[in-house]
Amino acid sequence: MSLFLLTRTLPEDATEAALRADVQQGLGRNPKTLPPKWFYDAHGSELFEQITELPEYYPTRAEREILIDRADEIAAATGARTLVELGSGSSEKTRHLIDALAGLHTYVPVDVSESALTQAGHALVAERPGLNVHALIADFTARLALPDTPGPRLVAFLGGTIGNLLPAERAEFLASVRALLSPGDALLLGTDLVKDEKVLVRAYDDAAGVTAAFNKNVLSVVNRELGADFDPGAFDHVALWDTGNEWIEMRLRSRTQQTVKIPALDLAVDFAAGEDLHTEISAKFRKGGVRAELAAAGMELTHWWTDGEGRFALSLSVAR
Repeated sequence: MSLFLLTRTLPEDATEAALRADVQQGLGRNPKTLPPKWFYDAHGSELFEQITELPEYYPTRAEREILIDRADEIAAATGARTLVELGSGSSEKTRHLIDALAGLHTYVPVDVSESALTQAGHALVAERPGLNVHALIADFTARLALPDTPGPRLVAFLGGTIGNLLPAERAEFLASVRALLSPGDALLLGTDLVKDEKVLVRAYDDAAGVTAAFNKNVLSVVNRELGADFDPGAFDHVALWDTGNEWIEMRLRSRTQQTVKIPALDLAVDFAAGEDLHTEISAKFRKGGVRAELAAAGMELTHWWTDGEGRFALSLSVAR
């Protein structure tokens, strides 16, 4: 008999409080910043789903290819009885892994979206008799308390999302993941790989303009939630490759000199013509760098899989 449980570890008002803090602090910096997590309201999530289907945007297809081809190997290498997915969203890609893990007892999706967790969780228990789903409404970048479920545990962090974190943030995050693991537990990590600059820039600046709309959606979120008067049309979408840091930067560039008012924060923010608002980095990785970052967090890389074109990697590491 399948069981679906939902546990909230975030206060009801945590999202609003976090948005207020991020806008207040980020727009007071030089350069100005807004975190990429605020792209993802309902409309932003729809736009991202469209992005994953664009011909220029390869990471989702490449990662899905690896999961389909290697799920049985991942299952054999881990023997996981509990699968924890950080930032689970719709749990769509993870179904390949769930089906391969013959001894899986409990799936623990972790996400800030209650609606996404509820929809995915009910679907999974209906489709897979005997699978328990214990969903957590939580911020995976904060300290997590996982439910008491049988080991070994496999923690999955897919989609290349780790690339949205700065190096110091990645180190802190990986250390927090290591703290969740016992000997014999493992981390499955998705990382986009360094490749030709033109391929990378096209993936974040598609011809149809979907990524531009996605980037500008953060302004619409601030407008709706905090009463701001951002004009998305007064900003241009910019995607740049930073060779030194080996990451893509997404920015919104002010087309004119302008002042944006945010009444909920009693804030007025001046933008110069041509000034950039930084919204996202997406770091790209090399195998040696991934190995070193995992080792620094107390994990040993044991398996490395890529898609057929070598664009994206899934790595498996174990707690030392």
